[in-house]
Amino acid sequence: MAEKKEFLHGKKPVTFVDLFAGAGGISEGFMQAYTDHNYYDFVLASDINENCELTHRVRYNEQLGLDTKFITEDIMSPTFLADLQKALNGKQVDVVTGGPSCQSFSLSGRRKRFDKRDGLFNHYLKVIRALRPKYFVMENVKGLLTKDNGRFKVEIMREMRSIIDDKGVGSFLEFADSLLKKSTSSFLASAFLVKLQMEITGDEEKANGYKEQFFDLLDSQLRNVTRQIDYRISKSNRYISTIRHGIYMLRRNEQRERITADIINEKTVSNIDNDLFADKFNEFLAAISDENITASIIKSIDQVEDLKKAGEDAEDLKKAVDLYSFSLDECFDELSKMARDKKQGKEYDEIMSKLRLYNVEQMVLLSSDYGVPQNRERVVFIGSRNDQKPIKGVPATVKKEEKVTVYEAISDLDFIGNGEVRTTYATPEPHPELDSLIKQRKVDGEISCDSQAHTFAEWSKMGRLSHRFDFECQPFYVRDKEDLNSKMNMETAELFNHQTSAQNDTVMRRLQVIAQCGGYTDECKAKLKELGLESQKRNYFVLKPDAQSPTVVTMPDDFIHYSRYRAMTVREMARLQSFDDSFVFQGKRQTGGDKRKSEIPQYTLVGNAVPPLMSRAIGNEILKNIE
Repeated sequence: MAEKKEFLHGKKPVTFVDLFAGAGGISEGFMQAYTDHNYYDFVLASDINENCELTHRVRYNEQLGLDTKFITEDIMSPTFLADLQKALNGKQVDVVTGGPSCQSFSLSGRRKRFDKRDGLFNHYLKVIRALRPKYFVMENVKGLLTKDNGRFKVEIMREMRSIIDDKGVGSFLEFADSLLKKSTSSFLASAFLVKLQMEITGDEEKANGYKEQFFDLLDSQLRNVTRQIDYRISKSNRYISTIRHGIYMLRRNEQRERITADIINEKTVSNIDNDLFADKFNEFLAAISDENITASIIKSIDQVEDLKKAGEDAEDLKKAVDLYSFSLDECFDELSKMARDKKQGKEYDEIMSKLRLYNVEQMVLLSSDYGVPQNRERVVFIGSRNDQKPIKGVPATVKKEEKVTVYEAISDLDFIGNGEVRTTYATPEPHPELDSLIKQRKVDGEISCDSQAHTFAEWSKMGRLSHRFDFECQPFYVRDKEDLNSKMNMETAELFNHQTSAQNDTVMRRLQVIAQCGGYTDECKAKLKELGLESQKRNYFVLKPDAQSPTVVTMPDDFIHYSRYRAMTVREMARLQSFDDSFVFQGKRQTGGDKRKSEIPQYTLVGNAVPPLMSRAIGNEILKNIE
């Protein structure tokens, strides 16, 4: 066992599961986090890619000797949740973390791009609903906050706040039933109550039963409305046929979802995007979406002049059809308006405080505030269960004027040339004019004169887990799972992932010109063209030794080393992310084109990761507050 007994003594384990784990940035930070009373027990991780599993298994199972399980499966798979619960084997999970892609997620499931990633966020919340952890953490790009003029963020918050506490359901439904009967028609009150029950229940069979009740009510109301107009119109009018057929299609949502999933999958497999096929596929998917069907029904009700004879009955039918597309949180908003109209707002708020399972706070974190030599902004949502202390922020560990610089992070690795592989540490290129940038720091980046303080490079070499672990084995590299399972071709070394591409003279001259110009500016591009060194690349970033790097990306040649005028190595990028040198990125170093999506090479593993030191700060804040 690699864990030190003296570290574990007197501390309680807090279990956590890391979904969309990638390379393990969140996992690594949480394993570093601890308080005098708590530490993290890493139960399980999951990702769709095998190289993520390989990197995790080498780090956590082989090096650290943990019994952490890994599920390599698409979270959208119909068997994922069952497989997850089987792997957990009844173990209580205290914290769930993950960063589902939300690039295509749109309002209330009303998708615009019909991308396979659309469903990841909702499937992440399915796991939260099933496991009901004390805390959950979801991180994503900052741009999520401003997408669709901020409505995107609002919808995400709605979905998170719609996770309910079963203990509060009875009193809530009793209150809602009484309020609805006082506020609206008998039909609409019944439809609203059934809709609430459909959304609230966690039992799929019961939810389907409530759905059938809801559509039985709609069918009954449609018959009630059409009886009030001429029989011939009710049977032959195109708009009334649209209403009738639209309600039937809404009822058959499972069938439409299967068709939608199959077509989206076909789009993914056939790479249908930005071509003459994409719009046609998307038009069909839009036509069978809940949003389009609902809008068509409501428009059709307004188009039939005779339906105005039905008065409020027709209006109630419209409201009920629209209600079907509401999220649970939107239903809560409608009830809130009714309660305040009836002077019952305070009673409603008290009931809701017991019904919502999570208090959710959204914050933007800058990685350089936590000892990471990189200005990477991420939006983080932290959900605190209603029996836990809410977490409203994650305090910085480093003052603005004391942030870790690029030079501190990677200058000791500056002993590698063009087209080289280095597996041992060596004497770096001297830059005495910059050596004053190197500071003694605590593990979290705070500048300190303490005897336990070290430079950033020293922390990276000695590791930030030494307080808790003695390695079961020395770091090693394998090409794939087969080599790991057979214990064959395991490469050992002092230093890993420190290799540069063999760049030709043209590329090297181009990078030098960009670096000497101070950046890839219009003036620089003109000079490159004049010298016959122009590039089709959109971006190059010249690292500044006395500042923090911009956001680490998955393309190594986007960054230019501050003195060597070359692309960065995987290890240098990992340093800018705050990974320890003993964390070995497995699999292929890099791949080209679309293969980066499926193979997840080392550069992609690094570039997509959450910086461990930022994750450590999040993890510590939870440990300080968890009960």
